[in-house]
Formats: sequence, structure tokens, C-alpha cells
Amino acid sequence: MTPIGKSVDRVDGRLKVTGAAPYAADNNPPGLAYGYLVTSTVGRGVVTGMDTAAAAASPGVLAVYTPFNPLKLFAYGQEQNDERIPPLQDKEVRYFGQPIGFVVAESFEQARDAATLVRATYEQQPPVTAALAATHVEQTDEQPDTVLADGVSSFAQAFNAGDVTFTATYSTPVQHHCAMEPHATVAAWNGDHLTVYTVTQGVVLVVRRLSETLGIDAAKIHVFSPHVGGGFGGKWGNWAQVPLACAAAKALGRPVKAVLSREQVFAVAGHRPMTKQTISLACTADGTLTAISNDGVSGKSLAGNWSESVANWTLTTYASPNIRTSKTTMPMNLGAATVMRAPGEANGSFALESAMDELAGQLGMDPIALRLKNYATVVPNTGKAWSSKHLDECYRRGAEEFGWNARPAKPRATVEGDWLVGTGMGTATYGASRGQASTKVRLHADGTATVSGTAADLGTGQYTVFAILAADVLGIPVTRVRPELGDSASPTAANAGGSNSTCTNGPAVQVAAQAARAEIVKLATTNEKSPFYGKEVVYRDGSISSGGLTMSFGTLLTTCDVGSVEAVGTSPKLTDPDHAFRSFGAHFCEVRVHRWTGEPRVTRWLTYVDAGTIVNVKAARSQIQGAVVMGIGQALLEATEVDQATARFANGNLGSYLVPVHADIPPIDVRFLDHPDPLISGLGARGIGELGIVGVAGAIANAVYHATGVRVRELPITLEKLLDAV
Repeated sequence: MTPIGKSVDRVDGRLKVTGAAPYAADNNPPGLAYGYLVTSTVGRGVVTGMDTAAAAASPGVLAVYTPFNPLKLFAYGQEQNDERIPPLQDKEVRYFGQPIGFVVAESFEQARDAATLVRATYEQQPPVTAALAATHVEQTDEQPDTVLADGVSSFAQAFNAGDVTFTATYSTPVQHHCAMEPHATVAAWNGDHLTVYTVTQGVVLVVRRLSETLGIDAAKIHVFSPHVGGGFGGKWGNWAQVPLACAAAKALGRPVKAVLSREQVFAVAGHRPMTKQTISLACTADGTLTAISNDGVSGKSLAGNWSESVANWTLTTYASPNIRTSKTTMPMNLGAATVMRAPGEANGSFALESAMDELAGQLGMDPIALRLKNYATVVPNTGKAWSSKHLDECYRRGAEEFGWNARPAKPRATVEGDWLVGTGMGTATYGASRGQASTKVRLHADGTATVSGTAADLGTGQYTVFAILAADVLGIPVTRVRPELGDSASPTAANAGGSNSTCTNGPAVQVAAQAARAEIVKLATTNEKSPFYGKEVVYRDGSISSGGLTMSFGTLLTTCDVGSVEAVGTSPKLTDPDHAFRSFGAHFCEVRVHRWTGEPRVTRWLTYVDAGTIVNVKAARSQIQGAVVMGIGQALLEATEVDQATARFANGNLGSYLVPVHADIPPIDVRFLDHPDPLISGLGARGIGELGIVGVAGAIANAVYHATGVRVRELPITLEKLLDAV
């Protein structure tokens, strides 16, 4: 029986819970030295001098590198959603906490203590923060993307023709990824060959970046990242510790380990930028949308290039003959912004899902009825057909199982003891794709198989997906398959990002396993030691059969005195100009707001998901649940506070930056539809890693309004924003 679609325990679970899984910082090659960042104490300016004498004379210190004594790094060529300029290559300070020095010593403690002795002087300037950026340096990066119906000359004309119109502005703060594992890199050279153990969402990304910034052949770089303790986008880029550790190891002739402190992770290793969206909706009297507009604004770092395209979600979600989106960026003196789970769409959905509920209230319509009224049967801005879409089934089944029909239409209608009770819902959609990927499957004489590729597992379950799909094709138990991930010497599989891992790597695993089956059949019929030599054979359930003889592939390999056979399989990039690919879902939640304190709490949750084939139900449910938890944090707790005078992240640590804990989270019920998508691949699986957070904040905001009658348009929804209503 196929393991696909079942609930399979993680094959890496025992390693994780016993502490045996090796993470980047766990590697300690002989002769190891330790590096520690020196970071700026101003948010904008120029470093005019650095006194390193005390640090250099400190016990155990091997070297102190600064912009006045830099490690040689070449300019970054490829964009990886991180910093534009390698560390220590100029004296300009672009943000508070920017690396301006790197101390290497015999121990971590010696390097850390010596770093505190470095004294920098600056020609300081007032940093550009949100308040200044909004009034002085706002810049439009993109022209509006506008779709107009025939006979309509402008979006303004379409909007003004609506029977009912609505406009509001929604905003979100800077947020951080807060993965448990800090960013770390261990670098060791053997002659002109470099071995790197590092934190990354793709070892190929590290090879490419180091090849250009160190100026060496990529073939001489070997990167390992078998286990990653959470990423959420924050480990896509190669942050400062990566090139510095590698360059210092080369200069000193010994391995170097660099691990960022938690505050350094906040400052240096990326964040989700602040956003602002002005949504305008126009519709007929019966709720049919005639015009949708989203003018999106995103923060952008003066140290990096990335910003959120928050308005884009509006282009593909609800049907309308007239749609307009625009993007404006606000460059600021903050560390480089980067991708964070569902970039653009997590924040974009908060605004549009809130606005749809506000419009439903203005019309006196049920929020689900309004969404079904404007259900997009084709892609709204292109007219392309969907490869597969059953979002309407998510709405209907979710509403029935959640008990939506018992919901009172009037806000603030349900009071239970000291709590105001409300319910809300939100739409989830996220893009799906299939890139090119290669994997290798090897069959061993002990009856086991290995499947390998450069893919990453950030705790998402990719190890187990590899094992399930290889086991399915080979016809052996999942326990007999050993996946090997995160080694740059393996065939090139997809990096972990964009909800692209399973739908890209999965077909490649299937192709490689089929090729490995062909190799064992070839061995059986062509090896003279084989009892099947020259015969017609059948491969089934891990065995070769012919006539009345059946032999497992392990026994056959032993009989033929062959240790293993292997094959590499490649799945090509999907090219389908006629269809659009997305995963879909619907969230339903209950929120209670305390009548006397204004405290909001999520107390019930249901999510229905349409994402094609679900390879491992257990891990997929966990993925959606984790994304919902992250969305609850986004909605109710998470905000990075920027000190406007210094541009420092004032709560840049896990003690002050609030993330959800167990007490904040109710049971999260996740249900999957069973509708494989045959157009994305033979496997039929689309991505889910980011889908679960999309629409969560909007659903919670809608439930808070239903409970209290107060509409909060600025995240997070904290009790002080509700006190006037209770």
C-alpha cells in the first residue's frame, strides 16, 4: 500500500528529540577559532576611526578586522534578498547594529569579550526612520498595474460608478522571523578547497554567493547544512557571518566558527518591513465587485534591495473587471529587509480580507456570501484558467463544520461571562510552481535505499517526503529509506523557499527511484552471477521475480557481489503558459475579548485546505498549524519597535519581542480536500508551507470586530486598541 497521503512519523524525529541531529554550530573541526561581530552603535553615518589596540592585546585574540583592516571580499553579484555590500568593505553605516568589525580568538568568550573593547568613532547623521521616510524620501518603484474593462478609461471612472464604495488604510509593523536556531557558520580550508557548515535554506545559495565574494571556483566549495532550526525566509540570504568566517579562516590558516547573538540576529539577519495599504472597493448594490484598488507601501532598507509587494495579492484573489495596484517604497536606515513567511501575501491578505468584511458589513451581507459572489473562476488580472481550484468547497465545508450559520450578523451580540465573543474568517491563497530538480536514489545490499539532493529541511518535513516518495516507487517500507539532504555535492534539488520544495523535489525523487528500479532490473538480467541472467523479470515490492523465483534487491546485490546501484533523476521545470497555479484555503476562528481589560484571545480555529495531493498528512497538518500560530502572533503580538531617534530595534531579543506561546494558542483543526492537481505534476502536490499564514490576521481582525464592534486596521491588535470598546 502506498504511504502517500498517510500520516507518517518524521524519519528525522528521533535525531531531533535525542539531540543527535547536527546543526551548523555543532561542528568543531580541529584547531577551531571563534569569530564575533563588532556592530555599529549609530544608525547612520561614517566610521571615522576604530581603536582596536585593547582588543588585539586581549587574551587569546588572533586578529581584529575592520574597514581599516578588512578581509578582502568581492562585490555581491547575485541578489539573495540580503545586504547589497559585503561586510567591512566600506566605512558607511547604514543601520544600527551593522557589522563594522570581526574579532577572532581562541574561544568564543575571548572573542566576545575582546569585541567589547573595540572603540569606534563616527561622523554621525540623523537616521532615516519611518516618520522621516514617510514625509521626505518616499519613492515609487513601480508604475500602477491596472486592468480595466472595455469602455472604461480610468480606474477612477470605474470606482466612482459603483453603487457602493469603500476605502480604508491598513498597516503592519516591522516583524522578525525568530527561528530558534541562531545564524551560524563554521569554515575550514584544505589548501584552496573550502568546507562550510552553515545555516541556510539552500546549500546551492551559499556556494554561489561564496564563489563570487571569495573569488574562487564553485567546484572548490563544499557546503553542509543537514538540519536547520527554523528559517521562515530569514535563512535564505547569506548574512555577514558567512563570508567573514570563510575569509578569516583563509587568512588565519585555521577553521573559524561565527555564531550571531540573538540581538545580532535581529539587527543583521533580516526582517519583514513595515507596510501600509490603502484599499478601495466598489460594487453594485447586490455586492458584485466592479473595482478593486490597492496602493501598497513597503519599508525598504538602505542596506538592501528587497521590499514587500503587498498589493499584488489583490490582483489574483477576487473577481472584478477593474483592478489597480501600485507599489511605493520607503528607504530607511534599518538592516536589510528580507523575505518572511508568505512575503507580500501575509500582509496583503490582512488588508484585503479586512476590507472585504468591512464592505460586507456596509452591504448587510454575510462575509462568505460576499466572497462567493465574487469568486474568481479565472485569474482576475490575466484571465488564465486555474490548474485546479476548490476554494468554494473550502468555504462551504469549513462554514458547515465551524457552525458559521449560527453566527449572529450583528457585532457585539454574544457575551459569555466576562468575554465578548466573535467569529471571523479569511481567505488563504498562495502561488504554486514546479522548478527543475535532480535527486539520486541508491539501492544497497542490506536492502535499504538512500535518496539524496541539495534540498533543505527547516523542520518542514522534507526528509520524510523524500523517504515516502522513494519508498512508494521502490515498494519498500519508509523505514528502509534514508534521505540525505543539505550537501552541496548531491544532485541539485530545490532550495526551501516559496512553498516550492515538495512540488519541485517530489517529482524528481519519483523519477530517480524509477531510474534506480531500472538499474536493478538491468543488473538482474545482465550480471552473470545473477539467477535472473538473460531472463525476463518483473520488479515489484522491492524484489525481482521471474518464473517461480523471487529475490529482494538486497539479496540480488549480495549474490552479484555488487555493493549498490544508483541513478540520478531530473524533473524539468513546469512550463504551462495557459494555466495559473495556486493553493487555496479558508480560515474560521473564534475570538474572545475580555469585557474589562480588552485582552483578545483566540479560542477556536478551523482551516480547510485545497493544495492538491498531500504527501504526508501528519506533517502537512503540522505545517498549516505552525503557520496559523505565526499568523496569530502577527495579528495579536508581534511588532519590532524601532527607536525613531537612533533607528535601533528596541526590543530586538526574545525577552521583549512577543511571539505566541502554548497558552496563546487554541486547538487548531486542519482539514484537507483530496483533489490532486494533475497539471502541476504527476504527483499532483502543490505547496503549503506559506499558505497557512495567509488570511490569518484578517480572520482574527474580523472576529475582533464581530466581538467588539471595533475595527482595528493597524497590527498587532493589542488590548489598548480595544479598551474604549469594553
